[in-house]
Amino acid sequence: MKKTLIFILGALCSFSAFAQVKGNDGQIIDTTDIYGERADSLDAAVFVSRQAGNYLSKGKEIRTEVISAAGLCKMACCNLAESFENSASVTVGYSDAVTGARQIRLLGLSGVYTQMLDETRPVMRGLSAPFGLSYVPGQWLESIQIAKGSSSVINGVECMTGQINMEHRKPTDEKPLFLNAAVMSDTKMDFNIASSLQMGYKWSTVILGHVSGNIASHDMNHDGFLDDPKMLQFNLSNRWLYQADNGVQVRFGVRALQDKRLGGQVLTDENGRKVLYDKNSFSMMPSAGKTDPWGSDILNRSINGYLKVGVPLNESNSQNIALIADYSYQDMDSYFGATKYLAGQHSAYANLLYQNEINESHKFTVGLNGTFDRYDEDFLRRLWTPEAVKVTETAKKSISNLANAGVFGEYTFHAGDKFSAIAGLRGDWFIHDGFKVSPRVTLKYMPIDEIVIRANGGRGLRYSTPLVDNIGVFSTGKFFNGIYDRHILEDAWTFGGNLTYYMPFGASSNTYLSFDYFRTQFAQQMVVDYEQFVNEISFYALDGKRSFTDNYQLDFSVDPIERFNITATFRYTNAKIDLAGRGLVEKPMTSRFKGVLNLQYATNLNKWIFDFTASLNGSCRVYNFMEDLKDADGNLLYKNGRTPVYPLLYAQVTRRFKGWDVYVGAENLTNFRQKDVVLGKGSNGLVDPRMPSFDASCIWGPLMGIKAHIGFRFTLWKKA
Repeated sequence: MKKTLIFILGALCSFSAFAQVKGNDGQIIDTTDIYGERADSLDAAVFVSRQAGNYLSKGKEIRTEVISAAGLCKMACCNLAESFENSASVTVGYSDAVTGARQIRLLGLSGVYTQMLDETRPVMRGLSAPFGLSYVPGQWLESIQIAKGSSSVINGVECMTGQINMEHRKPTDEKPLFLNAAVMSDTKMDFNIASSLQMGYKWSTVILGHVSGNIASHDMNHDGFLDDPKMLQFNLSNRWLYQADNGVQVRFGVRALQDKRLGGQVLTDENGRKVLYDKNSFSMMPSAGKTDPWGSDILNRSINGYLKVGVPLNESNSQNIALIADYSYQDMDSYFGATKYLAGQHSAYANLLYQNEINESHKFTVGLNGTFDRYDEDFLRRLWTPEAVKVTETAKKSISNLANAGVFGEYTFHAGDKFSAIAGLRGDWFIHDGFKVSPRVTLKYMPIDEIVIRANGGRGLRYSTPLVDNIGVFSTGKFFNGIYDRHILEDAWTFGGNLTYYMPFGASSNTYLSFDYFRTQFAQQMVVDYEQFVNEISFYALDGKRSFTDNYQLDFSVDPIERFNITATFRYTNAKIDLAGRGLVEKPMTSRFKGVLNLQYATNLNKWIFDFTASLNGSCRVYNFMEDLKDADGNLLYKNGRTPVYPLLYAQVTRRFKGWDVYVGAENLTNFRQKDVVLGKGSNGLVDPRMPSFDASCIWGPLMGIKAHIGFRFTLWKKA
């Protein structure tokens, strides 16, 4: 594996590109959403500074929530996962109580159905998905755009519930040095550095560095398992921009990452020392008196390289051609007790497109793109079978090639500012499933300046990676049965709409009330069923049965006085699925609703900034084997088979100086924690991770109580 990484480091020559279109006024129009340094970036920066950290974009055709640079500073925001705490659109949770893997939900569905984009390049696919949210430092980003529903066909076919696009710090930023450091009360530390340098008119670069880890890990709920794994992450990125006199632009960059995690059970040996999991010595049947804790040991390494080239075809730049390509390699060495999962993934993405702005009303884009993934998997799972008093072993090595290539076209019509329509069509050939057609339509209508009506719908397709998509299954003692080693093509249709009314009151133009509804319905899906058999996890295809999610959301934002913003959001989800032998039921472990209230006040000249966020998290249906669980007092943990409704509170105060920000805050001020996060207690009342009933994947709430943090940000500006 190391040799492969070295080879890839020497072979990083992937090519990509973007193009830009100018309107009649000479302003650059980002028709494909992939143009990095927009000509209106200065105006955008001024606009964001007047807005709340989270706001709905009025100009976008598709319903888009923007988390601005200010929003990324509202909390510790050490990584991308923690950047969504102010958003009700995106729900963030843990995959299990062992690995520290974070997962998101958009429109009530797992984040694997959301297309993640790095400045419109698809990322966090396959092996990188479980931990990818932790690998994007929040202070590397300028903004995040959350688009609900079926988005443009230009970026590929994998968008089902929406797209989340990340905009990084730019090479053209006049900030030679940015530093950020933070430390939390649980001993987690986070350090970021960014440096944007301009070497004349044509060349510029940005260097991004990150290191994080924890000095000590804790077991705050005293269940014998670490609440967060011991971890250490290194992350480095270098991006370049070249601008030629003839309008050609070239972008290229590399990124490398290594992340080490050790979690699970902590025991005390005969000498009183704390002992953690050791993958080299762990045994399913330890000798008498041996201290042999169960746990997980995960090493992730990745390398990515890209090159972008955009070429204008005429003087006005109304016609242009672009080539986008990207290559990455992800290596995951993971051990869970006596189970190992060693995997490598080569991924390549290419996109060739032509754009033509005929006039202000008519534009079109046509092109070809495709994705290739090669998975090399070595899977060995050993489990204890108490009935037969033996260890059962399942082993499998495989190489899987997944690929699709498609042709697409997208037409955009604008009738002034009143009406716009985007119609897109893709035809994709899938290596194992043949030819598929994916239409997408987006409509936007403004009958008056204060009202925006949007509607969109379309089809999304993606190959499933069952074990990686559901990495929490490794943190169980359950048997796997079914097609967990197959990559079926998942097929979903999403449609919905949005109505936003901008109200004529408040201290700014940022007062709005917005309502949206979206429905996602699967024609094919990989089902991971914990309820079909006792102590087993079944993997099977939906195959014509029903699986759908209805999502309703209400947003309100107002600045009652200058520099004081109030944002309130409420989301309700109705998620149903046909499970084998049970029929149509509510999807387990899916929160029914979430409400978020955010208050931000800044003093004159933004010297002091006060942030407060409160969220109310709704209940979800638990798995059927959890319905009879009781607490230490003999009371049912989950009355009526549902989790409790619980609040979370966050607060932060920032003091700004010339070039410096110092901030202090706290998370989970209510100190609410999920009880009994690790299941499978034996006759002695203690959890036995070697038994089939062991399960650390049934997570619906916070694992840790109140956490405080303190940090600083330093920015050195380029002198005029």
